[in-house]
Amino acid sequence: MSITPVPRVAVIVVAAGSGTRLGAADPKAFVGLDQHTILRHCLEGVFSAPSAQVIVVAPPGREGDADTDALEASGDRRDLVQVVSGGPTRQASVAAGLHAVWPDVEVVLVHDAARALTPPAVFERVIAAVDAGAAGVIPVLPVVDTLKRVDGARIVDGVDRAELAAAQTPQGFRRDVLDAAYAAAEEEFTDDAAVVASAGHEVVIVDGSEMSFKITTPADLERARSLVSPVHPAATRLDAQQPAARVGVGTDVHAVGGDGTLWLAGLEWPGEQPLSGHSDGDAVAHAIVDALLAAAGLGDIGTHFGTDRPEYAGAHADAFFARTRALLDEAGWAVGNVSVQVQARRPRFADRRAEAERVLSAALGGAPVSVSATTTDGLGFTGTGEGVAAFAVAMIVPA
Repeated sequence: MSITPVPRVAVIVVAAGSGTRLGAADPKAFVGLDQHTILRHCLEGVFSAPSAQVIVVAPPGREGDADTDALEASGDRRDLVQVVSGGPTRQASVAAGLHAVWPDVEVVLVHDAARALTPPAVFERVIAAVDAGAAGVIPVLPVVDTLKRVDGARIVDGVDRAELAAAQTPQGFRRDVLDAAYAAAEEEFTDDAAVVASAGHEVVIVDGSEMSFKITTPADLERARSLVSPVHPAATRLDAQQPAARVGVGTDVHAVGGDGTLWLAGLEWPGEQPLSGHSDGDAVAHAIVDALLAAAGLGDIGTHFGTDRPEYAGAHADAFFARTRALLDEAGWAVGNVSVQVQARRPRFADRRAEAERVLSAALGGAPVSVSATTTDGLGFTGTGEGVAAFAVAMIVPA
């Protein structure tokens, strides 16, 4: 078994806030954006950035929930994650995270879980600036609104916005600088850059991102949800006789066996037993093809991809989907969306579900694909590990 190299960077993800202004029953980090929490989306961004030790600071009593999100987001880097309990203030929570940083770490980033959609490039810019010699770095955006200084309801003066910037996270620091600044801090500061500046260090800036907005209010939450799961306007047609959307169901089963590597849901799974079949045995892809063809009334997978078609021997999902989309297009249909469930003892889908959805969606021309996975509690051939079954439901719409 390979051992993950010890990273030189640590990311402290602060997820201990109550989120009072959000008005939710759960702490902010555990509010859902779609089927996943704010914290889960944040951690997916963290793990898409350069490799780092990841310390999640959770509200007391919610450590188990944080650990579940971390397990699902980290994939094969679970050994880099630790969950610790937060304190009564943000500064106390960051201090708790600092105590868990490994000795070999040289650069520490502090990131708010509420900035759940921060792109990996922001992490990269912050790390690069610290590596270039900065003691502290924060990503910022220019202030674009006209600002006024007020006294109650009265405007006192204008504020020169050229001198202002909106601070974001992750904020990055040399580890020794941040440790010493926290040890010396005698008051509460609004962010970690202020703690470091109070210790006499210069903090520099790098470009932030519009996607790094902080989810604080219900309006912020709706904005984030619209970005994670955008609702596209339905196409309108003047022809009242235009056929409506249609739905099809597909299923496929493949036994474990054969040589090579397992291919499932359009992904290669090194180290897993392959499935036998004329092509690559990808039961997920084949169930989707069956569902799409059934919806359009174009037969089934055997009609178009049978064993009498040598060009599909060993073929992967992209080849099947390309031909299926061509058949649908010729018949005047386009893929609307697809939902597929896998029943299998192995492989474990939790770590790669999002990746599978992206790959399948891309192969279907960008149509949304959702993938779920389950076991059968040891019952049947899927429960004993003798094979894999997949069940798909597909919707097609007029092209």
